[in-house]
Amino acid sequence: MKLTIIQTGDVPAPLRERFGPYHQMFRAMFEATGGDFTYEAVLASDGEALPDPAGLEAIVITGSPAGVYDDLPWIEPLRGFIRAAYAAATPMLGICFGHQIMADALGGEVRKSEKGWGMGRHLYAVTARPGFMEGAPETLSVACSHQDQVIVPPETAEVILASDFTPNAGLAYRNQKALSFQPHPEFSDDYAVALAELRRGRAPDEVVDRAMASIAKPSDSADLARYIGRFFKGG
Repeated sequence: MKLTIIQTGDVPAPLRERFGPYHQMFRAMFEATGGDFTYEAVLASDGEALPDPAGLEAIVITGSPAGVYDDLPWIEPLRGFIRAAYAAATPMLGICFGHQIMADALGGEVRKSEKGWGMGRHLYAVTARPGFMEGAPETLSVACSHQDQVIVPPETAEVILASDFTPNAGLAYRNQKALSFQPHPEFSDDYAVALAELRRGRAPDEVVDRAMASIAKPSDSADLARYIGRFFKGG
């Protein structure tokens, strides 16, 4: 299966040489699952044209420093792309900004949360188990980095991952072909720590310190990545 990775932002410049672009993080994540995937990247936030989603095998929409409410030339075309992909039942995954823009495009509400920054390893309750998450534990611990949240999910989505900080952290859509998560299973621990430290000055020191300390907790990112791989394989 070929995954078309829609890159909607890049690794911050101070970290880019060390960690590479986001689409490579996703390639590494999927390759670690042992899935038989091939890849192409579309740098949407750099102005590359979006393909016809009906002709794609599967779609991944990455994180971004942008918000769904930003007046950027590529965001409205991306909304149309998401709606067309949903209508065509093309398998589609969104992570962080991808999670938010999918919800926004499909009828939900997204905004900057009054709770402030979420970063570091957060613990999420598994609130539902679609077939691809059969056998999932009660909780998953995965890194995140965001201020915006899905406040109201689309009517066509079921919440499958939740926390007190992020009540709508994972959404499975009822067409069984669209899936999204607020946390980042593609982040390595080194990158999560470096990104949290980079936020110092923008986020309160105590939030950054707590985020960096949280990375010492065991990670379930590989498990979430495996569930995503099952989703793309149809079960």
